[in-house]
Amino acid sequence: MVEKLQTTLRDSAVARWMALLLLALAMFCAYIFMDILSPIKDLMMSERGWDSTAFGTMQGAETFLNVFIFFLIFAGIILDKMGVRFTAILSGIVMLIGAIIKWYAISDRFIGTGTEAWFTNHLNYIPGFHELGVSPFYEGMPASAKLAALGFMIFGCGVEMAGITVSRGIVKWFKGRETALAMGSEMALARLGVATCMIFSPYFAKLGGQINVTRSVSFGVVLLMIALIMFIVYFFMDKKLDTQTGEAEAKDEAFQIKDVGKIFSSLGFWLVALLCVLYYSAIFPFQKYAVNMLQCNLTLTPGMGFWASNSVTIVQYLIMLVVAIGSFASNFSKKRNVKVALMALAIVALVVYCYMGYKRGAAETVFAVFPLLAVAITPILGNYVDHKGKAASMLMIGSILLVSCHLTFAFILPVFKGNAVGGIIVAYVTILVLGASFSLVPAALWPSVPKLVDEKIIGSAYALIFWIQNIGLWLFPLLIGKVLDNTNPGVTNPVEFDYTWPLVMLACLGVAALFIGIYLKAVDKKKGLGLEQPNIKD
Repeated sequence: MVEKLQTTLRDSAVARWMALLLLALAMFCAYIFMDILSPIKDLMMSERGWDSTAFGTMQGAETFLNVFIFFLIFAGIILDKMGVRFTAILSGIVMLIGAIIKWYAISDRFIGTGTEAWFTNHLNYIPGFHELGVSPFYEGMPASAKLAALGFMIFGCGVEMAGITVSRGIVKWFKGRETALAMGSEMALARLGVATCMIFSPYFAKLGGQINVTRSVSFGVVLLMIALIMFIVYFFMDKKLDTQTGEAEAKDEAFQIKDVGKIFSSLGFWLVALLCVLYYSAIFPFQKYAVNMLQCNLTLTPGMGFWASNSVTIVQYLIMLVVAIGSFASNFSKKRNVKVALMALAIVALVVYCYMGYKRGAAETVFAVFPLLAVAITPILGNYVDHKGKAASMLMIGSILLVSCHLTFAFILPVFKGNAVGGIIVAYVTILVLGASFSLVPAALWPSVPKLVDEKIIGSAYALIFWIQNIGLWLFPLLIGKVLDNTNPGVTNPVEFDYTWPLVMLACLGVAALFIGIYLKAVDKKKGLGLEQPNIKD
């Protein structure tokens, strides 16, 4: 029997994974900018006069246009009509424009300008949105926060457009192959951006012993320029694939608005969408406050000498990369001794990393471990879903872990206040488990979408899920900020907040996700949606 020749880029494992790497690197840069201010919330309060409500309102603004102007719905239609290549480039440009606006708002150049005066006196009342209680601005909101929110809205349009484009691109390159492994690997690499942000945003803000929050945002802007370059390189690679396969970016059967009705009529789609919004609302908004929460609950002693130097930041980041690369690569090694050696190296490096975080006494370096366990296990989970299935079951497990972690932060971590070693151990373990629970989503949820809708409307399906998800990502940063201010009356010191009730609120989202996961599994069994079935058929 003659073996099938590898005639296209998609048939080549190297080319497939190179395309994935380009998309993942672009999202890595986007994830860094997404949380660029999260680890320096205390500095934004002291340097720019923001309070928790202003900070939360600005953070929630990222998804405002996606949710209330329905930009994400349009983005899905653009993706289905114009294809992956066009939409990838467009998303990169939009992200960069929004980032530059946010940079200007945070910069010293904005202070004392006519633009600052205009934003101080305007946008205090937005008809319609104000009455509904969903306005992205309010009277008394600092002008810098208003303009930063506006820039973040534009960036949010681009980053969510990029998210659905990357998902669609992975489906295109990996359909019938390692779809879950590819999606899980992409998100594992992209979420290293969270750790990178947590380490380097404070580093640049405090560089040289002088606090300047603008430097942190500048770092993010430069990375978004790199992200745009990654999308441009992907453009040519994807175009070559279509030339080889004879496929066209526009489908023979053109997309129509009425096709969206097919998505809305799917019960499985709605359950997956609800799971997504609950799950992500309990994670992404938490990330924006996690560093400040740790500052309020841990007994941290700032390091001296080497531990307070700039060089220790670089060393710790390099050790983090050893953890990530070693644990990730161990999943792909065919030789058992090499696999064990890589994993052992990763574990030792993780212990060293955690010790350095403790010695530095910096909350941002503690939370930076968040994605590291996810990097190690996401390929395992993705590979399992590809070959064994059980996606719905994994989502239930993830929900249980999610609830446990937020309740630990709320009730157990504060008990260790004053116990430096005990508190840091509880924090590290809980953060690692939370990151692991989050890894279940890309490995189990996103690869399930193509099983629920027709191929020609996958882009719109992802867009609708992201739109529903964005409702939570808009609402909960705002709610956390309001709950913090209302449950901590008179507290002005940014490291003295009580985070109990915001964390309980997030734990409740996990409980709701668990019940929906149980129902989804029952629906899957009854209707045969295939969510528990493997992606790769033997």
